[in-house]
Amino acid sequence: MATRAHAMEEPGDGGTRALALEYTHAEDRTRILGFWIFLATDMILFGCLFATYLVLRTHTDGGPTPATLFDMKGFGAETLALLTSSFTGGLATMSMRDGRHKSVAFWMSVTIVLGLTFLSIEASEFAHDAFIGAVWQRSAFLSSFFTLVGTHGCHVTFGVLWMLVTLYQVLRRGLTPRTARKVFVVNLYWHFLDVVWIFIFTVVYLTGMVM
Repeated sequence: MATRAHAMEEPGDGGTRALALEYTHAEDRTRILGFWIFLATDMILFGCLFATYLVLRTHTDGGPTPATLFDMKGFGAETLALLTSSFTGGLATMSMRDGRHKSVAFWMSVTIVLGLTFLSIEASEFAHDAFIGAVWQRSAFLSSFFTLVGTHGCHVTFGVLWMLVTLYQVLRRGLTPRTARKVFVVNLYWHFLDVVWIFIFTVVYLTGMVM
């Protein structure tokens, strides 16, 4: 089994330095760089959605306002689940670099469960909103809200599916430079979604509760 100690070494200023397992091959390093570029483009997408929401959040057309619609317990539970999943995802990456594939599988499984918990709470929130008439077409505020939060939810859904596939590959093939790169990238994506949610939590929910 490959471990951090077995990773390829390359020259450095003070001799040689070990590369993390996911950076062992030049092809993997290039793909990781490409994924960073993808995240930059995704950040632009969310930046546009945030800007649209900030412009339209006061356009309620006599319908529900952020203060009347948002429930602290609901988005608080979502935040707790997602931020905890970011921590467990980080533990999965650390375990991967130590070559402990069983630990990787465990922490990725916990991360998946927390991601599904987040999605179930969000789906319940959206269903409740629809039940009281706060639907996408009701006002510009609701359109921008559901577009922003829903886009993030779609990303989380994709992330859960991606993590399930990666978990299967780790269980089947063990930790190799290729599977290590996949573990690293999917957790990098997951951390990005957590960062976006922190902005949603602050800009959308907290601001909506007090303004």
